[in-house]
Amino acid sequence: RISNLIRCGIPKRKAHEWGYTRLGYWRIADSWVTHSSMTNERLKVAGYPTLYDEYLKWYPK
Repeated sequence: RISNLIRCGIPKRKAHEWGYTRLGYWRIADSWVTHSSMTNERLKVAGYPTLYDEYLKWYPK
């Protein structure tokens, strides 16, 4: 977890703090770490579609 968080741009101290947590992935899904490391831009670069883009395919403006 720690190396992945550091790779995503989280400061080293915070990466260790959240990487060693006993909480599971589901419990930290709504934390600031997740929101700051997995932005919409990063997800789009990784190839994941956004909900808005999929909506526009079905209902174009």
